[in-house]
Amino acid sequence: MSRELSHEIDELIQAFQEKIARVQSQQQYRELKEKYFSRRKGICTLLMQRLRDVPATEKAEAGRLINRFKQTVSDHLDALSARLSRTTEPESDWTLPPQRRAVGALHLIERTRAELEGIFIQMGYEVAEGPEMESEYNNFTALNIPAHHPARDEQDTFFIQGWEDGVLRTHTSPVQIRYMKAHQPPFKAIFPGKVFRKDEPDATHTPVFHQIEGLLVDRDVKFSHLRGTLEAFIHAFFGADITTRFRPGYFPFTEPSAEIDISCFLCFGNNPECRICKGTGWLEILGCGMVHPNVLQNCGIDADEFSGFAFGMGVDRIALLRHGVPDLRMLFENDLRFLRQFG
Repeated sequence: MSRELSHEIDELIQAFQEKIARVQSQQQYRELKEKYFSRRKGICTLLMQRLRDVPATEKAEAGRLINRFKQTVSDHLDALSARLSRTTEPESDWTLPPQRRAVGALHLIERTRAELEGIFIQMGYEVAEGPEMESEYNNFTALNIPAHHPARDEQDTFFIQGWEDGVLRTHTSPVQIRYMKAHQPPFKAIFPGKVFRKDEPDATHTPVFHQIEGLLVDRDVKFSHLRGTLEAFIHAFFGADITTRFRPGYFPFTEPSAEIDISCFLCFGNNPECRICKGTGWLEILGCGMVHPNVLQNCGIDADEFSGFAFGMGVDRIALLRHGVPDLRMLFENDLRFLRQFG
């Protein structure tokens, strides 16, 4: 019985090799595989069924022969499938509905950040980034923020458990500290990135938001240089017909300091019910000032020889104002119906 089965399997292998040599398409491959492995009438299936009639003393040898045949057929079919997949075009079913792939786009915050960066890069500014986990020294002390300042209170700052001197940065200013320690003036750079504060989410606050700060240090830098730089930026971003207004302000790391307002680009102060400026005619967009001498000294820069200016703005707020978004939280909720408006 085993000798007869062995001879029969040799003939089946020869016939199979002749058939597989003629296969040129995926359809022919599927038909051949069905011929040998179909559950009811496949050649391999029928061979396995014949094992029931083999005497017990020959059953092991017969099973070995049949399994060898099945393995040979299976290996050749796998090799054929791999060859056809490399050499034939994928078949299409033209009766199926079309597959429309969604086209992605930058998030509104990322688009705004890229546009802001582009303006300052054209002015010759370098883009620098730093870690989001910072030392309390870089985040506060080196920036002339005293130990009793309310910004250092746990109510405002995320302190990192297990790191005695660690915080999640509350602004991108510590990147300025790192940059000044690593570079010798003159230089000018901008510092974009995420910042973190313990703010309850509402229409104008979120615990995570984005900033861009700028810094220029050189000899004989004056407030007029700061004003000219920021007015050039404002006109490039908001339009040439925008008017600016500088108001005195206070920041521990700059002196003198100022807040900058721009005229409302929607109503220009002519609509008391304007949804952007609320009828005031002005929009606050950023803070700025001359770098405090203590900050320069903390970074190893001679404040008698060099001076500089710094500025900072919220990327999210700029996007909010420019596009008339009523609630800051909408930028972070990932509602595609909202985001597609800016894609």
